[in-house]
Amino acid sequence: MTPLAQGSLSVPPIDYAAVAPLLIVLGAACVAVLVEAFLPRHQRWPAQVVLSVVAIGGAGIALGLYAGGGPDGITTIADALAVDRPTLFLWGTLLALGLASVLLIADRSVEPGGAILASAATRAAAGGGSGGLPELPEDRSYGTPGLAPTMQTEVFPFTLFALGGMMTFVAANDLLTMFIALEVLSLPLYLMCGLARRRRLLSQEAAVKYFLLGAFASAFFLYGLALIYGYAGSVRFTEIATAAVGSQHSDALLLGGLALLVVGLMFKGSVGPFHTWTPDVYQGAPTPVTAFMAACTKVAAFGGIVRVLHVAFGDTRWEWRGVLWAIAIVSMAIGAVLGLTQTDIKRMIAYSSVAHAGFLLLGAIAITDAACRARCSTCWRTASPPSRCSA
Repeated sequence: MTPLAQGSLSVPPIDYAAVAPLLIVLGAACVAVLVEAFLPRHQRWPAQVVLSVVAIGGAGIALGLYAGGGPDGITTIADALAVDRPTLFLWGTLLALGLASVLLIADRSVEPGGAILASAATRAAAGGGSGGLPELPEDRSYGTPGLAPTMQTEVFPFTLFALGGMMTFVAANDLLTMFIALEVLSLPLYLMCGLARRRRLLSQEAAVKYFLLGAFASAFFLYGLALIYGYAGSVRFTEIATAAVGSQHSDALLLGGLALLVVGLMFKGSVGPFHTWTPDVYQGAPTPVTAFMAACTKVAAFGGIVRVLHVAFGDTRWEWRGVLWAIAIVSMAIGAVLGLTQTDIKRMIAYSSVAHAGFLLLGAIAITDAACRARCSTCWRTASPPSRCSA
C-alpha cells in the first residue's frame, strides 16, 4: 500500500514569515502574467510598473520586518530553503538592485518608446534601420489608445521571475533546489536579451549565445549534482558535508562532482576563463537588461558559490582552494587586459565585470576559509593539514 493510501503523507511545515519576500516576488510575477493577458495594451505599462515597484517594495518591507524580529537562522519547506543572516543580506541586495533595474527598464525618456521590443520578429517603431530593418518614422505615442503602442511590457514578468529565481538560488539548502532556481532565473534572461529595440541582429545573437552559455552551465551543474548524489546519497548540503568528513570511500566521485559544480557556477558568474560570450551578450542585450544581469546575476551566482563551498564543502577546503585562487587570478587578468582593447562601452563594461568576478571569487574563498578556521583551528596550525577537517 502506498503512503498516500495509508494516509501517512503530511504537508511540510512552512514558515511563511521567513519566505514572505520570495512569495511576494513570485506571486507578483504570476499576477503580471495575468495583467499581460487581460488588460488593454495602453493600460499595461502603468499597471506593470506599479505592480513591479509595489511588489519589490512590499518584499523589502517583509524582509525588514523579519530581519528585525525573526529567528537567527531556520530551514523551511522541508529544509529546501535556509533563511539565515547571509540569505537576508543577499535578498536585500537583490531587491535593491532589482528595484533599480525595473526603473531602468520602465524608462521611456532616454529612448522614445523604451529599450524593449515585443519580440524578435517585430519591427522597432523608432528609426535606425539596424539589423537589416528599414528605417521607420519615430513614434512617441507611448501606447495611447488609437495609436501603435511603443512600450512593450512583457519584460516586467520576466524580470520578476528572474528576481524570484535569484532569491531562491541564494537561499537553497540542497543542490536540487539550487538547480531548479538556476533554471528559473536563467530562462527569463534568455528572452530578455533578445528584445532590444536597437541593433536587432546583435540582440538576437546575444539571446542565442546566452542560451548556449546557460545550457553549458546547467549541464555541468546537473552532472556534478549526479556525481555528488552518488557519493553522499543525498543532495542536501549538510548531509554532503557529513559524508565528505566521515566517508571512507574513494573521493573520485566527490572531487569530480565538486569540480563540475564549480565549473557550472563559474559559467553562471561569468568568471574567466568561463566568461565565453559574456561580452557579446552584454553588448547585444538591451542596456537596462545588461545592467540587471551585470548586477543581480552576479550577486546570485556568488551567493550560491559561497553557500555551496561553505556549507557542503567547507571541510574539504584545501582540495579546491588552490584551484579557485588560480581561477580568480586568471579572471582578473583577462578582464583587465582585454578590457583595455575594447572600443564598445558595453563590451568594456563586460570585461570589467569579468575582472570584478575574480575579486568576488577571492571574497568567497576568504569567507569559507574564515569559517573553516573558526570550526577547526588545528587545520590552520599544522604544516600538513589532514585529508579531512577534524571539526
